[in-house]
Amino acid sequence: MSETTSIPPLVPREGWHVMHLFYQVDHAQWSTLDSDEKRSAKTKLTKLIQEIRATPDTHLLTFAIATPKADLGFMLLTPDLQVANAYEKQLTLSLGAEVLSPVYSYLSQTESSEYTTTAEQYAEDTLKGEKGLAEDSPEFAAGLKEFEDRMTHYLQHRLYPVLPDWPVVCFYPMSKRREGADNWYSLTYAERKKLMAGHARVGRTYSGRILQLITGSTGLDEYEWGVTLLAKDTIDIKAIVYEMRFDEVTARFGEFGDFYIGMQLPLDELFRRVCL
Repeated sequence: MSETTSIPPLVPREGWHVMHLFYQVDHAQWSTLDSDEKRSAKTKLTKLIQEIRATPDTHLLTFAIATPKADLGFMLLTPDLQVANAYEKQLTLSLGAEVLSPVYSYLSQTESSEYTTTAEQYAEDTLKGEKGLAEDSPEFAAGLKEFEDRMTHYLQHRLYPVLPDWPVVCFYPMSKRREGADNWYSLTYAERKKLMAGHARVGRTYSGRILQLITGSTGLDEYEWGVTLLAKDTIDIKAIVYEMRFDEVTARFGEFGDFYIGMQLPLDELFRRVCL
């Protein structure tokens, strides 16, 4: 950040803080500015975005929202909640007082999954159980090494993601149901893990078409997770969400908030798109 501070950082033991910020442009307020003031405001926001993106371990996505739910959105990922909070306030005021009106926001953290298969489980269940490999065989060693490399990459992406500039951004919050026989938290860990394994298999069929980031928000916001989907085609967003609805994890236990669809754009095009 441009100003120095003695406030101690708020950095989680693992992962980053994530803010999804959605705004509407008050064009009546914007129209009160003269051309020099408008140019200065857009330059200020441009410099702020450059500053944010130059901050270590920090990423910022900018996108136009496809419907009147909002005009533009930001997805900010950074370790320190103090830094995230300061940047959020600066983004809100970047075009001048009352030009950007917040319409929705969501706070979460990147996290690993509690249902991740360990190397020991993979060795026992898959390499020995399904494939019948002897523990001292070269095939067993190669299979275990391939699994460990794949999981290292997966966990790195979950905790410290680098998100591509794919044009379509979808965000929605979700929770697991806690009602009667459909109380997710009354299931045993083994039952939940088995259900989540089937859920994950559906997601893997969209590899290369959908990049999914699940961030945890229990105790931080209204829902329990935030889901960010990046894609090159809106039909893939529609398809994966529809197909997941038939999976038991979603059919029995899924509860969702509003969906926001945006398009990542270069900043000059973003200004034009939201009529600034």
